[in-house]
Amino acid sequence: MAGERELQKLLSGMRPTLNPGRYVYCTLPARVPAGLRPVVTVAEPEGPTVVVAQEEADALGLRYEYVAAWITLRIHSALEAVGLTAAVAGRLAEHGISCNVVAGFHHDHLFVSADDADRAVAVLEELSTSA
Repeated sequence: MAGERELQKLLSGMRPTLNPGRYVYCTLPARVPAGLRPVVTVAEPEGPTVVVAQEEADALGLRYEYVAAWITLRIHSALEAVGLTAAVAGRLAEHGISCNVVAGFHHDHLFVSADDADRAVAVLEELSTSA
């Protein structure tokens, strides 16, 4: 099934879902260690960045500074879709909520400060309703 491209449909159908747990961004000096189960991995020249469950990072003694909540937009968005990231990040910014966006093949995933999780979901639900 092809992903949705029309911005109004993406916004009205995004169904933001707060995933359980807290997640942290860690940078590693080399490869991702065996057994580590990141939900996001980004290859950077300085070393891989991973987003992992906070308890997993703590158990492995990984350093982190930012503790996030993970929100999934449940609509299947096309990778070519224009405007969803801007609309979502812009609306959250209006409410003083930082947002780190990761696009998966089927869904967009937002990492917001764990302290702002419930407020972020409420803002996104309001955006969806008003679309």
